Amino acid sequence: MGEIVGAGLLAHVPTIVLPEEDRLELNEGKEITLVTGLKQLREDVFERDDYDTVVVLDSHWATTVEFVVTAQARRAGLFTSEELPRGMCRMPYDFPGDPELAYNVEKFAERHGTWITAIEDEFLPIYYATINLWKFLGEGLPDKRWVTIGVCQTGDMEDHLRLGRALADGIAATPGRRVLLIASGALSHTFWPLRELRDHEASDPVHIRTPEAREADHERIDWFKEGRHDKVLDTMDEFWKYKPEARFFHYLMMAGALGEQACVAKARQYGEYENSIGTGQVHLWFDRPADGWAGTGLPTPRTPHSRT
Repeated sequence: MGEIVGAGLLAHVPTIVLPEEDRLELNEGKEITLVTGLKQLREDVFERDDYDTVVVLDSHWATTVEFVVTAQARRAGLFTSEELPRGMCRMPYDFPGDPELAYNVEKFAERHGTWITAIEDEFLPIYYATINLWKFLGEGLPDKRWVTIGVCQTGDMEDHLRLGRALADGIAATPGRRVLLIASGALSHTFWPLRELRDHEASDPVHIRTPEAREADHERIDWFKEGRHDKVLDTMDEFWKYKPEARFFHYLMMAGALGEQACVAKARQYGEYENSIGTGQVHLWFDRPADGWAGTGLPTPRTPHSRT
């Protein structure tokens, strides 16, 4: 039986993969702590031997008629971002995938009333919400498998929770698998307009697009540190006012896999809460509580749903 052994809500902003000289120039001569935070997280978690697969819930990959899970045996190539090709250009990547896990997740789509397809096409695009984090957390660890699942742009909160439930069941159905989940994306996510944004590239949270968005982000960071995933989930209508990246679907998929409102995992923060041209960015890591994600020591119940 497979299991989820850790999970994180992590920032993937393009500045983390810029050369150090460029990062310092953009940030008033200081290193951005999103970089140092990822380096520490790698040392604390990703260099350990107690996991074999990483599943990235990628806020940049938007599908339309179904959820898609990457099922290639290996992914390798050069990545240039269509969004920011000057800063993310011909970045090499090479890592094994986990076809067995991908197809096991697909099997639980009907049980949870959703649509999931495992795709092994070698030409399937890859996005920097996956690549940037792999560069920090996976590169140089050749035995660790990486799998990506995209958000679905026609889905809502319930659809993404259902994906998370199916993901948890797919992991459980994969013998011996020990998995880390990454919800790759931001908190509040409104950019400064083009003619203004170069005045707001420093990481200081004073540059977050509005004080209200900054306050909403801090409130949720505090709740995560208290293990109050129920509060985060119960106030999504309120948080959507501040346009979290991908409607926070990356987190909702993770929450669906960890027990939703019953999840009691407390976050520890790596680096500071920082700005990226108006958006709120943070690295939060959740270790599995000793008595289970839902505080019971038992597997989280999975309730089948009809396709409605």
